[in-house]
Amino acid sequence: MDDRTVFVLNGPNLNLLGEREPEVYGRATLADVEALCVEAAGRTGLAVDFRQSNHEGTLVDWVQEGRVGTAGIVINAAGYTHTSVALRDALSACRVPRVEVHISDISAREEFRHHSYLSDVCDFHVVGHGVTGYAEAIEWVAGRRAGA
Repeated sequence: MDDRTVFVLNGPNLNLLGEREPEVYGRATLADVEALCVEAAGRTGLAVDFRQSNHEGTLVDWVQEGRVGTAGIVINAAGYTHTSVALRDALSACRVPRVEVHISDISAREEFRHHSYLSDVCDFHVVGHGVTGYAEAIEWVAGRRAGA
């Protein structure tokens, strides 16, 4: 594992960015988000390992893979944010910085989206800043790595 690499993990339905509810999530595609992350990481001297899965167990496996020896984990667990104790437990076992990202403001949406199982096990949160929130998350990880 490379301690300069940030794992950027994306949960279910984020593969549909740009076409699914653009009034909520905007028109940027997941490929656009990946390019934004690579650019942000490059500015900070980091690299990105960018992944997306619709499967909870796969996301748990990836969190476990990145839990040591990386610069950190940035995760947009999407719908699993509100349902997955398994992802919460995997994140709580991490020894690297963890950032929870949400494109939309989940507190301003449906009631069931107001609770995040991940919030108390993540070190930083970027919520409602659109896709630029991913760059903010990477910059925060870089600052932690630099001792900021």
